Formats: sequence, structure tokens, C-alpha cells
Amino acid sequence: MTSPLADPTVRRVALVRLRVGLGDLLCSYPAVRRLRAVRPDVRITLVTFAETAPVVARMGDAVDELLPFPGIDGIPERTPDPTGWAAFVAAAAERRFDLALQVYGDRPAANRVAAALGARLIGGFAPTGWEPPDAMRALHLRYPLHLHEAERHLRLFEHLGLPRGGPPEMAFLITDDDEAEHAATLGRHGLVAGGYAVLHPGASSPTRRWPVERFAAVGDGLAADGLDVVVSGASSEGAIGAAVTAAMHAPALDLTGATSLGGLAALLRDAAVLVGNDTGSAHLAAAVGGRSVTVFLPGDPVRWAHHGPRHRVLAADVACAPCPHLICPIDFRCAASVRPEAVLAAARDLVAHR
Repeated sequence: MTSPLADPTVRRVALVRLRVGLGDLLCSYPAVRRLRAVRPDVRITLVTFAETAPVVARMGDAVDELLPFPGIDGIPERTPDPTGWAAFVAAAAERRFDLALQVYGDRPAANRVAAALGARLIGGFAPTGWEPPDAMRALHLRYPLHLHEAERHLRLFEHLGLPRGGPPEMAFLITDDDEAEHAATLGRHGLVAGGYAVLHPGASSPTRRWPVERFAAVGDGLAADGLDVVVSGASSEGAIGAAVTAAMHAPALDLTGATSLGGLAALLRDAAVLVGNDTGSAHLAAAVGGRSVTVFLPGDPVRWAHHGPRHRVLAADVACAPCPHLICPIDFRCAASVRPEAVLAAARDLVAHR
């Protein structure tokens, strides 16, 4: 069988994503939405870590349930919980999946997870250097390194029988509660939609964090243009947000950790521009129709950058980028190669063409 997603007998599908990043899940969403639109009869189970539940909930009826994943050696996102593996496999078996798909990426460990779910059919991405079993070879797609993350998932689903459509459409559900929170935030701080810029200086790994003083320089430039400057980030990034506001000469509002996920989405939607690292905020801005300037240091713009009239990308101009390091083993030259003047110019261009 080469087209299981077009087969009406395939009714229970497990998607093995195993990611914790906001951007990872947001980039999966366009393909999952299209699957739901074409096959409303399919029950879709997303296999990933329990902590992603708030993001999965924003996928609405595109996902029927989240099956919590306990971790496994070879998946670096979280330390495995070996005591939970047996219960996880048993829970998967109870669901009697017709099809389990590895939609994690370029790691064979994710294929082992897909195989452990007890599904009648097993497919998905075939990582570099890994060969699928002969009986399921046609249900796998060699991991397409040359495509954007969102396009990779669509390409896989089309390989498995989903009709070809247009380009992936990023999306994120903003609720009435989110709107109320956002309105309260703007009112409390005297902000006006379109009259403020957001700086997002945090990222999960040190190598993806453009230096604080460079963010501060961009913030001062945008403040000189008459925009209010807001610093955003997760609650764990408080020190980074405080450092940026302290390094700026102009006043800035530090909202690090002060908004919910939905509140942040609305904040980015109504901003004149977001200037941030290659991290979840850039994908969230793209999903809600915001404007963004994204600084790529070791990250791969081919895989993660959003393009079009609302987005600008500034990538490191060094021979060693992109690279997989979480901490730079040399002199972090990629950070020095992205100049504040270039980032500020890109942000000003987006603001001018609103």
C-alpha cells in the first residue's frame, strides 16, 4: 500500500512528533490541518511530550488526542523516563492504530518509537543513512533536507496519498480570553496596536541568542523612530529580558514571562514588528500574521525561515553556519557577523511598508 492516507480503512493514525519546541509544533500544524480537512473521518493521535498540551490544544479539532511520550534514548528533547515505557506501549496498543508515522525528523530513534506503537502500517520519514523494512519501504519518504519544516510534513503526507495543494499555511488559534488579556495588557501599559515593537532576545540554546547589546542597539533605534519597545520571553528568560532593558538608553517595557501563550500571540500580531532569534516567537508571529525580523546564527534558514512581505531574515555570514552546536566551541563568530545596523534597517523597512 503506497497511499494509506487515501485508504478509507485507515481510520486511526498516530503522528510521532516527539518535539517540545513551539516552532516545531506550529510548523507541523499546516499538514495536520490539511489531513483533517481531507480525512475528517480519521482519528488523529499526536505522540509527543505531555508538556506540549497547551500548544496541541491550539490545534483544535485537527488533533483528537495527545498520547504522552516518556522519552527514549536517541531523542534529545528530554531525559527518558524508563519506568513509563511499558505503560506507553500498552496505551498505544489499546488504540489499535491503523497507521503510525514518524514525523519527528532525521533521527532513527523516532522510527523505533513508531514501530513500537503496534500499528498495522508503519511509515514516515526515513532518516539519513537509515533504511526502512522492505515491507514498509513505500510508506517512507527520505527525510527532505532541502525543504522548509512545514513543507516537509506536507510533502510526506502527499507521498502517502493526500492530494497536492498549495503552500503550507501557518496558523494559531487566538481565543476570546486571549483577546481580553491582550487588551488589558495594552491598556495597562499605554500601548497602541501598531505603535510598538517587540524584541525577543531569548532562545533555548546559547548559540541561538544574538548578543544582548545588539538587541539593545536595535531597540534604541526603533525607540528613536517613535515606537514603544517591548521585550518578550518565557518566564525562564527573565535575566535576558532584564539585561536588554538595562542595556538600552531608551525606556523599554519588559513583559518577559508576563503573558500567556495566547497573549503573546496577540501581542505579536498587533506589533509594528518583532525582532527576535530563530525561536518559537518567530513562528508564532508568522502564524498570526505578524511582521518579523529573525536573526539566524547556527540555525538553518532553509529549514526554519519564513519568507514573504511580512518577514525578513538576517543570517550569519560565516563558513561554519549552520551548525548543530548548542554552545559554540570556538569564538561565536556567527553572532558577530550579524550587524545591528542591518537588523534595524530590515525592521524599519517592514514598519515603513505596513
